[in-house]
Amino acid sequence: MVALIPLIALLWQSQQDFDDVSDITTVNTQFFVSVASELRDLELIGQDVERLIKQYQVLPNAQLDELADFAIVRFEDKLEFLCNVLGNLPECSVITAHITKLRDYADFNDSLVINAHLARFANSVDIVKEQVNGAVAVRIAEQQAHLDSIQKRQGWSTGVLVLLSLALILVAAQLIIKPVRKLQEIIRAIASSSHKLPNKSESAPKELMAVEKDLFWLNGRLQQLEKVRTALLRHASHELKTPLASIKEGCAILETEVVGKLSDGQSEVVGLLNTSTERLNLLVVKLLDYNSLLQQAEPNFRALNIEEMIDDCVSEYQLLLAQNDQLINVEVFPGINVSSDAELLRRILDNLVSNAIAYATVSSTIVVRVTQNAQFVLLDVLNDGNPINANIRAEIFEPFKRGGDKRNDKVMGAGLGLSIVADCARLLNGDVTIVDVNEAAVCFRVRLPRSV
Repeated sequence: MVALIPLIALLWQSQQDFDDVSDITTVNTQFFVSVASELRDLELIGQDVERLIKQYQVLPNAQLDELADFAIVRFEDKLEFLCNVLGNLPECSVITAHITKLRDYADFNDSLVINAHLARFANSVDIVKEQVNGAVAVRIAEQQAHLDSIQKRQGWSTGVLVLLSLALILVAAQLIIKPVRKLQEIIRAIASSSHKLPNKSESAPKELMAVEKDLFWLNGRLQQLEKVRTALLRHASHELKTPLASIKEGCAILETEVVGKLSDGQSEVVGLLNTSTERLNLLVVKLLDYNSLLQQAEPNFRALNIEEMIDDCVSEYQLLLAQNDQLINVEVFPGINVSSDAELLRRILDNLVSNAIAYATVSSTIVVRVTQNAQFVLLDVLNDGNPINANIRAEIFEPFKRGGDKRNDKVMGAGLGLSIVADCARLLNGDVTIVDVNEAAVCFRVRLPRSV
């Protein structure tokens, strides 16, 4: 509303100027019409005065004398009106003197004298006509000058008030944009799970202040829920380990037949218990790993020897590789410098390599390749096997989502491995995708920035 005040003032001034122009036009139009009418009557009456005086000189009588006197009186009235309205024209005094002499027309006996007076009178009438026209032209010029001044003033006023209105609009917009940007910062901080939000605004529109207050409340509520969720995962996974250890120990005792020889049926049951125990142990480990990942706040970037890290990771899977008759071929292109967080990058490698071993074809070769382009370091893990359906590629990186293919290790996965890879890549300012290549059925590609 403040920004509209200059526009309202402009409309008011425009209306005032319009009324002023309308009044001036009306007054001057009436003036010009009346002056033109009076001037025409003055000219006609002057002609009547000349005609009646000449007739009286030819045929003197009382009727012509009366008509001539009445014409002279009317002429004086018209002349007085024009002289008063137009500001005493210079010729007014001259033609008045001629009228005064013509009043004695009855005493003129010589026609040459009367004709000379009438000729001077007619000439004065023409001069008055010219002076009236000149005065009207001056009045028109003054009116035009006044209209031009109003137009210029209106133009300057429009420009100044429009600029003032735009300035007020910019100021008002800035008063709104600043708290809106503050809200955007708060939303981004909440989305990134930042524990520190921007300071609360001290002044802003009350509606935006209310939204900001709600966002701070929402952030507090989310942090409470995050603490509850984290505590639940930590305690649940930790508490599961104690009974799980007892179950594993009991199964080991039964399997070694320390307490007595087992029948075939009992051995089968003990085998099922061992399998279930291993599966439960894997779930607990994955939950702990995922919980640890979520608790990690900021990555610690430093220069890493990616080739040594891959070799160390592969060495831990030698027994499983031997069981599946699989090989891992490591290809690291020379000159690659990786700056990353060692813990997060190792988690990526562990999960991708274990996933490739679990789903790759038996007696096949898994390839771990590291290359780079202008922007990214590319970590590819390739394996043969069943290609991943395009319909599930988007959701396979979500927690507790897994593909339907059968694993080589006969262990039911928890569905957290690839989600951990995606979260670790995100924390490292990169991403993970499934890409199609000619040399392998499945290829997981992690892109990491070359410089951080």
